[in-house]
Amino acid sequence: MLYNPTLFNGITIFVEVINSGSFTSAANRTGHSTSYMSKEINKLEARLGIRLIQRTTRSLALTPEGEIYFQQCQQIIGAAEEAENLITGKQLQPKGTLRVSCPTSFGVIQMQGVFAGFMDEYPDINLELDLSNRKVDLVSEGIDISIRATKQLEDSSLISRLLLTSSSVTLAAPEYLKRYGIPLHPSELERHKLISYSYSANKSQWIYYDNQQQRIPINHHNKVLTNSTEMELSLCLAGQGITRIPEFYLTDQLSSGRLIELFEEFQRPLVNMYLVYPSRKHMSSKVRCFIDYVLAKLSDSKK
Repeated sequence: MLYNPTLFNGITIFVEVINSGSFTSAANRTGHSTSYMSKEINKLEARLGIRLIQRTTRSLALTPEGEIYFQQCQQIIGAAEEAENLITGKQLQPKGTLRVSCPTSFGVIQMQGVFAGFMDEYPDINLELDLSNRKVDLVSEGIDISIRATKQLEDSSLISRLLLTSSSVTLAAPEYLKRYGIPLHPSELERHKLISYSYSANKSQWIYYDNQQQRIPINHHNKVLTNSTEMELSLCLAGQGITRIPEFYLTDQLSSGRLIELFEEFQRPLVNMYLVYPSRKHMSSKVRCFIDYVLAKLSDSKK
């Protein structure tokens, strides 16, 4: 790595301006003048050859490049602060902002209590939760840790920890089965209305296995394709079709009889949820605490 004495010039000023929301607020917090703050940002943009901030007389906004640079710089400053606190013995409790990405339904159904308990346990950590079903880019978006269902990580720089394993169940409402009949074998799904998850690896094929481990691929036409598990479940409950979702998204729909499980004699496909995070040699204490806490809590819930 080549020595670059100007590498960090302007970074702390840039991050402070964005976190403060204006040059004036940042100047007041740092004790510098507004003109000094502006000049430092100008020099940083000139050195990078990229505009980071769009300025008007009343507001400022990050450019797309500025947003990426800001997320990375914020992580660098956070890591430097943590390193200093650790070496001087100041940080007795993890602190700072922890950015977590989590599928919407899983977050609402499985993680509400876990998030609440984590905040009670670590009051100096602020949570920034991105509840969405999209596949995030952890590094470019500045995400500390992601919860996701995946079979294989495409990015070798990421590492994962198994969070929990569930199974997928094929479901229909009694009203639907009364109108369209009960399929007794997965092959009969080809003539039924199916509701599928749009982020699945193969949206138009469900795989089943019989008791002899024979693989049964079912190619089908989707009546509804959605990126929302809540919508899959809602439409299924409304009698609009058959769906297949992980069991951990269910509450009392099966026990109450509002939904009926199909093909119980076939093996349920397994679904794994993982904690995914950048592979850093020195993991921050807030990320390590979150991983340990979530794994312990969800492990306790299985007992």
